[in-house]
Amino acid sequence: MAIDFTLADAVPANLPQLAARKINVVIGTTGWQAKESVLRKIAGDAGIGVLAASNFSLGVNIFQLAVEEATRHFAKHPEFAAWLHELHHAKKQDAPSGTALSILAGMSRVGYQRPIDVSSTRVGSIPGTHTVGFDGPSETIELTHTVRDRAVFARGALTAAKWLVGKKGWFSIRDVLRAQS
Repeated sequence: MAIDFTLADAVPANLPQLAARKINVVIGTTGWQAKESVLRKIAGDAGIGVLAASNFSLGVNIFQLAVEEATRHFAKHPEFAAWLHELHHAKKQDAPSGTALSILAGMSRVGYQRPIDVSSTRVGSIPGTHTVGFDGPSETIELTHTVRDRAVFARGALTAAKWLVGKKGWFSIRDVLRAQS
């Protein structure tokens, strides 16, 4: 088992090497997804298991499910506008983060077709905070997930790696969550 939390450019180089050695891999890096179809084929041909996610905090992934459920309801009410704000440490290079992009994709996937305002803050040493809000004429609803310690990502990656043992195919963190339900 390998856990790859390197850089976006390293994933397309690392995965074929791991696949050649029949080593399953958990990928926690974002920014390489343009090459996902090629990497899926390499993994499939090698018969390995790959679990890729933009965030390995189990809490943020459950948060995303809650956001999607709320979004389904707000999508039916055009008087509610949606927004997403995310905060991360000053050294984080991507903005919006891969997690924010996953949240946005989920909101669209469940039927929210109106524009969603997105903003990012990069400051200090914040591990990660994501807030989704829905604002109507007389009320605002906010859902927030805050990481207090980066160890949450390691714990989630280890949980995913244990789940991936002996599996073949391409998986997401949602597969792990479904198995734990």
